Amino acid sequence: MNNKIIIINGPNLNLLGEREQSQYGTITFEKLKHNCLDKSKELGLDAEFTQSNLEGDIVNLIQDARKKYDGIIINAAAFTHTSVAIRDALSIFKKPIIEVHISNIYKREEFRQKSLISDIVTGGIFGLNDNGYILAIIAIQKLLKNEN
Repeated sequence: MNNKIIIINGPNLNLLGEREQSQYGTITFEKLKHNCLDKSKELGLDAEFTQSNLEGDIVNLIQDARKKYDGIIINAAAFTHTSVAIRDALSIFKKPIIEVHISNIYKREEFRQKSLISDIVTGGIFGLNDNGYILAIIAIQKLLKNEN
């Protein structure tokens, strides 16, 4: 396998381009998806790009990923700061995981400065706008390549 990844996006990311452009820029969700799938293909990765506003759906995606995917890139969005369930699901996934945030959560409101998943993921990319996703794809491709 070693080339299948899933990119999971949490709540409100489907509204990129409309919401808080000072934090998230002007890229739309569809453009971000297109960019990520193109970069994945360029690097020989088979990627799925998904989004849900529902915590349980994200937990299900992570649980199902154990048997389908070699790596996860996740922007858990607001669930980053609140979801023990997502954290627990990620801790069961024993393959590379990269946490991504468009904004730098450590320069935002105090409640956003705590990530419940940062200490269990392989690595994280924060505050590099939509470029963070591209860097995460490059990083996970290198991680997967080094596992072989």
